[in-house]
Amino acid sequence: MDKFLNPFDHFTIPFGDWAENFIATIVDGSRDTLIAAKIPIHAVLEAIRDLLLAMPPSIGIVAVTVAGYLLGGVRLAALGFVCLVGVGLIGLWDAAMTTLAIALAAVAICIVIGLPLGILAARSETLDRVMRPILDLMQTTPSFVYLVPIVMLFGIGDVPGVIVTCFYATAPLIRLTNLGIRQARADLVEAARAFGASELRVLYDIQLRLARPTILAGLNQTVLMSLSMAVVASMISVAGLGRVVLEGIGRLDFGRATVGGLGIVLTAILVDRYVQALGVARPRLARGSA
Repeated sequence: MDKFLNPFDHFTIPFGDWAENFIATIVDGSRDTLIAAKIPIHAVLEAIRDLLLAMPPSIGIVAVTVAGYLLGGVRLAALGFVCLVGVGLIGLWDAAMTTLAIALAAVAICIVIGLPLGILAARSETLDRVMRPILDLMQTTPSFVYLVPIVMLFGIGDVPGVIVTCFYATAPLIRLTNLGIRQARADLVEAARAFGASELRVLYDIQLRLARPTILAGLNQTVLMSLSMAVVASMISVAGLGRVVLEGIGRLDFGRATVGGLGIVLTAILVDRYVQALGVARPRLARGSA
């Protein structure tokens, strides 16, 4: 009788065993390829991290403040100044620069992958139908779930952290690039074609220019998701602000966890406002030279 009341005690699918065997097969058959794939990512990450960590905090603060003034005026410049000074005052400058380096390296890779895929999906209905469920799956999968296969394939450390961040954060850029190009005004596109413009010229001069705000919105989401995942990835020994929070939780050190959380908030606000400024305001430098 119990077998009929709860059949799942007697009949289950060994999905976990299948997944483990699948990953083990990939690792055994592609170990050299996986190691080679980490080399360019490691080079990009090290270049960005060395640049950010070698820059004196005072120079970094001045550069970000000036960039904020050019992008959005005095208010954005003041916000950038306060956020970076706040990060320095709580003693997390190096950790914040490390987290930024991981997020920026992941964003650079996301752009290289996401923009072309978004453009191709906008120009191919077949590819769009194939990619739609994949993107849905990528965006609905919890961030922690990504850590398991990445650890089994690439191990732990900062480079696997960049890889898992790319997997997690690419979907919005692909989806919104596709959407922005599809929403470009059809009359302008047809007029350009009627005057003999090539498809490449139509894409660059008409569709991408009209889709710029939507693409930048996707880039903003990708940047924030990269920053979020760079923090979550501290669970696989990724350095930065996430490790500070993880150490505070592990030691039941409320003060350290709070400081790490504040550093994450300040960094996220800074990145979010500056990326948004790219899409909603023309740089003052451009206005001055017009």
